Amino acid sequence: KRNYDRKRSKEKQSGRRSAFRNLVDMSKIGKKPIIIPEGVEVKINDGFLSFKGRNGELSVKVLPFVKPEIKDETIVFIIQNKSKQARANWGTQRALAQNAIIGVNEGFNKSLLIEGIGYRASTEALPAGRQGNTLVLSLGLSHPVKFAPPDGIKISVEKNVIKVSGNDKELVGRAAANIRAFKKPEPYKGKGIKYEGEIIRRKAGKKVAVTTK
Repeated sequence: KRNYDRKRSKEKQSGRRSAFRNLVDMSKIGKKPIIIPEGVEVKINDGFLSFKGRNGELSVKVLPFVKPEIKDETIVFIIQNKSKQARANWGTQRALAQNAIIGVNEGFNKSLLIEGIGYRASTEALPAGRQGNTLVLSLGLSHPVKFAPPDGIKISVEKNVIKVSGNDKELVGRAAANIRAFKKPEPYKGKGIKYEGEIIRRKAGKKVAVTTK
């Protein structure tokens, strides 16, 4: 019982240290000002940070206990108290704003690879009134699988590479994850859809026993 209690005590202490380190890291992130690049416009309106650039527009909600200010072509974030939630929000707010600036200025993209005999990807135009392409996947089924991207997401295909791009980092990641989920890579031959650079742990197939007379 004593050993069990000691183990639990160590786990609690480790958890507290980990939570403290996370708060410290978030505070360090929150302290850093963000330089507004040329061609990007930032405004603070009604509890939102608005970003406008060559890749479109985005809005980020201002989190509680954090006050953003625009000074000399930079955005700074002022924490309004020293609570745990305030320090956590401080770093999160800064990270969200940084992603929004990158999104409207450069954009985000994720590439996926489709592998397997007979597996193919192509695109077709979206219905009238919508810009962009529908992704069409041949995955060894009796019918093609179609994926219409959400607004703000573009999909292109080159050979066996599917490229998902947009100005919203979260939306790009979610769209790529949804495409991958149609046919996750299997561990024997690696067939399926995987992220570019993703390493699939392979398993050995079953060996067929050979009998000799």
